[in-house]
Amino acid sequence: MQYLVSVIDDRTASATEAEMTAIDAFNDRLRAAGNWVFAGGLAAPDTATVIDNRGERPLVTDGPFLESKEFLAGFWVMEAPDLDVALALAAEGSRACNRRVEVRPFL
Repeated sequence: MQYLVSVIDDRTASATEAEMTAIDAFNDRLRAAGNWVFAGGLAAPDTATVIDNRGERPLVTDGPFLESKEFLAGFWVMEAPDLDVALALAAEGSRACNRRVEVRPFL
């Protein structure tokens, strides 16, 4: 089963050199163990564009879909046999990036 592990932050490009080194090492462990699907960091929320095409024509709005102090700063998509393994991997990821993370299974 695949899980989305979202990295939560309140600043952009805030990872220190030591955190980036730890994240790289964690990513290498995920690859070696077969848990890696893909991962990525995201640009600042003010670079977002929201599109709502539920009406007669698309409404395009600059900025994030909601204003919040915290935001999605990056993510991992991991392969794990069950939620317990996904949570353990996410705990390692949280330690590596020094941020809170949220774990959600794909449907």
